Amino acid sequence: MADSARQATRLDAIGGRFDPWLAGLAIALACLGVVMVGSSSIAQAADPFHYLTRHVVFLGAGAVLAVWLMRTELKAIEQRSQWLMLGCFVLLLLVFVPGIGHTVNGARRWLNLGVSNFQAVEAVKLLFIVWLASYLKRYSEEVTATWGAMLKPLGVASALVVLLLLQPDFGSSSLLLAITAGMLVLGGVNMPRMFGPVLVGLPLLAIVAIAEPYRMRRLTSFVDPFADPFGSGYQLANALMAVGRGEWFGVGLGSSIQKLSYLPEAHTDFILAVIAEELGFFGVCLVIALYAGLVGRALWVGLKCVEMRRHFSGYIAFGIALWMALQSLVSIGVNLGLLPTKGLTLPLISSGGSSVLMTCAALGLLLRVSYELDRAQRQVARLRGDGAQASAGFIPATAQPLPPTSPSAKPGDAARGTSRLRQRVEPTLGRTA
Repeated sequence: MADSARQATRLDAIGGRFDPWLAGLAIALACLGVVMVGSSSIAQAADPFHYLTRHVVFLGAGAVLAVWLMRTELKAIEQRSQWLMLGCFVLLLLVFVPGIGHTVNGARRWLNLGVSNFQAVEAVKLLFIVWLASYLKRYSEEVTATWGAMLKPLGVASALVVLLLLQPDFGSSSLLLAITAGMLVLGGVNMPRMFGPVLVGLPLLAIVAIAEPYRMRRLTSFVDPFADPFGSGYQLANALMAVGRGEWFGVGLGSSIQKLSYLPEAHTDFILAVIAEELGFFGVCLVIALYAGLVGRALWVGLKCVEMRRHFSGYIAFGIALWMALQSLVSIGVNLGLLPTKGLTLPLISSGGSSVLMTCAALGLLLRVSYELDRAQRQVARLRGDGAQASAGFIPATAQPLPPTSPSAKPGDAARGTSRLRQRVEPTLGRTA
């Protein structure tokens, strides 16, 4: 018993390492964002450094939040997943409370925190991903086999979407539904069964999109923005002119003309157009490559977690990867005239307090996933090393194999450390493989 206790203590003492690729790509995007917010916002306020200072302050606050999540055990977060789902509804309902909710440009999406406004949906994205990851871990087999288990997360997402459409926020509603569908697919949902909700949901979204006159104007102006360049097509027309001026290598950092009160929201929704004008085709390709690297690495981390039966961690990584991929794809598509105008920022690059804070939090959580994955891999390597010594006849006092946990355990499991791995590294409550 004493030897087993010493072995457990030694395994617990093994630390992990935060994934350097995820950290490096996130820092590169954040640094590029600081430079481009400073360049694109110079003519947006009386103080040329107003938005840059604000962006740096929120980026610093986001870094603190990220570090806190990087130091938080995922087990503690998973235990509170039900409260996080409740928090999603509370946040979206608070925007309708007089004195707390704040209206900007006809949309009631912000919470008045006194020192600043906070867009509730940015927190909802992360909280919902964590809850859905916990749900998929607990009911993975049921999600694959039954209608009820598959429809429950879709019902929760639909309820959140209704609250978002009342604000109104069609862009975030579509993004939340896409993240839900993507996580269900990666969680092993039966694909033919998934087609039913998709076939019902897409026509409903289309009806919602064309029900409001301003959304219909966005669709028509997207087809030909230069048909009304001073009206409904003003934003997109100026964005396309900025992209065209950039050509291959841009007009030079800080030399954009379109940002000088011609291109609306140049430091937020249309910051990629300024990047295209100042850094050219090369700059746009650099931004796309950074996002592709970040998303690809996140998916790789998620896959490795699932392979080690760390399903909660893996689904969190999948959800954050889908979030970053879809939001950046939509923002880039809007700036290049490939998609209708939406109010979605470019993660870590666009100015915006709520978006910057919660994107940093999401990446901090993703880094925590990579840390615990690396720690588990090191524990497995230690166990296998001890097992190899035991099979060769060299059995240290602190590496005695633990007895099998079930009668069905194979004779070689103790030597390889399989039964100990299941006890110390991944106590699985859901599907086993």
